Amino acid sequence: MNAPLGDVGRGRGRRALASGLVAAVLLLVACGGGGGGGDRGERTRTDTTCDGRIEGTAQVTVWFHAGPSAEYNTLRRQVQDFNKAQREVRVEVVTLPEQRPYNELVLSAAASGDLPDLLDFDGPRLYSYAWSGKIKPIDSCLSDSLRKDLLPSIRQQGTYAGRLYGIGTFDSGLGLYVRPSVLKKARIRIPRSAEDAWTAREFTDILRTLRKAGYRYPLDMGLVDAKPGEEWNTYGFAPAVWSAGGDLIDPRTFRTADGFLNGPESVEALTTLQSWVQEGLVEPGRSAHTFLQERSAISWTGHWWYPDYTRKFPGDLAIVPLPDFGEGTVTGMGSWQWGVTSGGADGDAVWRFLAYLLKPDQIHRMSVANGAIPATRSAVKLSPEYAEGGAERLFIEQLTGGVARPRPRTPAYPAITEAFSRAFPKIMIDRAPVKATLDEAVEAIDKDLAAHDGYPKGGP
Repeated sequence: MNAPLGDVGRGRGRRALASGLVAAVLLLVACGGGGGGGDRGERTRTDTTCDGRIEGTAQVTVWFHAGPSAEYNTLRRQVQDFNKAQREVRVEVVTLPEQRPYNELVLSAAASGDLPDLLDFDGPRLYSYAWSGKIKPIDSCLSDSLRKDLLPSIRQQGTYAGRLYGIGTFDSGLGLYVRPSVLKKARIRIPRSAEDAWTAREFTDILRTLRKAGYRYPLDMGLVDAKPGEEWNTYGFAPAVWSAGGDLIDPRTFRTADGFLNGPESVEALTTLQSWVQEGLVEPGRSAHTFLQERSAISWTGHWWYPDYTRKFPGDLAIVPLPDFGEGTVTGMGSWQWGVTSGGADGDAVWRFLAYLLKPDQIHRMSVANGAIPATRSAVKLSPEYAEGGAERLFIEQLTGGVARPRPRTPAYPAITEAFSRAFPKIMIDRAPVKATLDEAVEAIDKDLAAHDGYPKGGP
């Protein structure tokens, strides 16, 4: 998977993250023996999903979101290798109908009681699944050593109500891709870290300078993918709202979006983005390749474009932080995760295969295939791109240094992203009034909150 979540990403990245198009299901299997994640004595016993024992030979079914791709092919090979390494487990790959969105299939299966035992899902949907009882906590399955090895963003993204419900083998990151030769020629400074990010005002002047240098649309923001309902809108541009001091919902109570998504900070951030479009500084959404074609000088996007960009501009590519809209630069984070569903499967059997996928060499194997960021510190060490001075080092610094922020960790997230991702193209492409458009989004979110009684902690 080359992109972070759901529908996030463009070009090759959409192979992996196109949340609607599905894919593949794994008929996994059973693992014998105790949890592959470490000694039982190290486990944190906050649940009973794993007890260190497997009774007999267990059959475990697994669903996976991606169809034919480097990511999917890698997973197939991992399954084959896992089968060869032991006798208790068999994995068979099955294909889901591609005409139905993946999340729609998950919800339909949940309603009919047909969920698999191990489910792959886009990170921020975890909170809704956990709240509604579709998945169960897995703290008892992890060893202390594995928990410490996970990037803090992986733990944060997978935690709901103080318990770990999901775990990913890779993470994601956003940045601005630039060509140092272009910026130096235009006498534009190149940020070296998150603390050195361009301010939004400085960035506006930079775009104007680059347009004078001959770039008709100096900034590519991926508006070609900014269709209503697409996760890219929330993942890619909520960071601008957060950076300005705004939010998508009250971050303390999660009881209302009013005064937050339509608050002055949020309005100011999105007004700034809209002004770039109105001034003609942003590629209007006609192509996903303007940076590759050298028609844009800066690309606001994620880690999944790095392979294509570095092949096109070897030795002349850098990744710098997103602009600082007033409260420091912020980046998105989170990607697809695995969760154990609430059926009758043996948790230890399910965990055995998941623990295999979390081994450093297997994480590295997948991150090489999909370009994503390894989920553990030990796997990161296997990738020179993320080492000190490496081309993609910024992504690690953001995920470990507090710059990355998860999308709202609330069961209301599906309603939040639906509302925001519909408001964003209205603002950026239709050039609708910012405040009024955000008021409409707030109304939709708060209506969902009211319909679910604010999503009480005990579940539905």
